[in-house]
Amino acid sequence: MNGIPVIGFSAYSGTGKTTLIEKLIVSLKTRGLRVAAVKHDVHGFEIDRPGKDSRRFSDAGADISIISSPDQTALVDRRSLDFNAAVSLARDVDVVLVEGFKHGDFTHIGMSRSGSKLPGPPDSFAAIVTDEDIDCGCPKFTFDDIDALTEFIMTNMNDFTHFDADGRARMVDVGDKEPTLRTAVAAARVLVNRETFQLILSGGMKKGDVLATAQIAGVMGAKRTSELIPMCHTLQINGAKLDLKLDSFRCSVEITAGVNCHGRTGVEMEALTAASVAALTVYDMCKAVQKDIVITDIRLLKKTGGVHGDYLRKEDES
Repeated sequence: MNGIPVIGFSAYSGTGKTTLIEKLIVSLKTRGLRVAAVKHDVHGFEIDRPGKDSRRFSDAGADISIISSPDQTALVDRRSLDFNAAVSLARDVDVVLVEGFKHGDFTHIGMSRSGSKLPGPPDSFAAIVTDEDIDCGCPKFTFDDIDALTEFIMTNMNDFTHFDADGRARMVDVGDKEPTLRTAVAAARVLVNRETFQLILSGGMKKGDVLATAQIAGVMGAKRTSELIPMCHTLQINGAKLDLKLDSFRCSVEITAGVNCHGRTGVEMEALTAASVAALTVYDMCKAVQKDIVITDIRLLKKTGGVHGDYLRKEDES
């Protein structure tokens, strides 16, 4: 579903699904997320009138509000849409909250109030919102625990995206995304002792030129990332550049890896893999003279492109 986490709220009528989703939209929006709301309505409805659910979602701040019934779909599309068709309209958002569609193939959070029951067995839900004492074996929240529920959703966003209804890992489908320019820069640091540092500097390692070999290895790592990281897509990268510098103060090899492509998903993992493989190669080239070399500070420095926007790390210069 476009690689966007989808979370459904399942309960019987009158439980308060719309009110809970309204509150969650407000809470998620304050965390900087773009949010879509999708509702299944078995009855006819009026679109975007005061007091109607579509207006309530919009007033709460939803970037996209979608309601589908047997007769019409909000967004002035006069036909009935099933869940997959409706949610496919929710583009350029960070999360989709779903009301209804109890049996859809996506993550569900169950809801119940006193006097009602869950719409399925407790173990079929990722979490439960209830005012009852239910033994569910999964995270449980009250209807007032909006902050805690928000944290649960944000902490588990990747799980909601990368696992299917049976909890099995899957690769995110990015086929519907438009290819755009993606860039990423990652870094790593290899700490060595003074003797090893001098050998690297002078070219005295028996295996050869440490920095040149690690540079080549990093480029190879970027190209083969999808073979190493299970859920990574195979990308046709445009370029990968490795920069290795010696820091005499830290007695370290400072590695920077930049990768770019024109694709449907980011190249953060390619850049991180490139930096990591280059660091491991430094270790391999030097391990004969030092076994306690430390590889540290593997990190993403910046990325551009994609629906989540750009990222720039604030580096600690200490």
